[in-house]
Amino acid sequence: MDELKLLMDGIGWLGALSLLSAYLLVSNGKIEPKTFLYQGLNIFGSFCLIANTYYYGTMSLVFLNSVWALIGIAVLINKSRIKL
Repeated sequence: MDELKLLMDGIGWLGALSLLSAYLLVSNGKIEPKTFLYQGLNIFGSFCLIANTYYYGTMSLVFLNSVWALIGIAVLINKSRIKL
């Protein structure tokens, strides 16, 4: 098996696990949506899935995950501005 393909598959699974973990934690009330942990899991997962979906040429999912990551980044920026 191609080493790059194996790497991209692993990155994709890591991204999916990250997004699903964030959703599970917030849905069960273990963390709040505006926390760094929740947004960080979403941003990290999205970047992993951006790499994976770009590699496989699924541009609609590259777009989706890019927007998903930008939302998380915007939340963290707004949260940091509020604390200043």
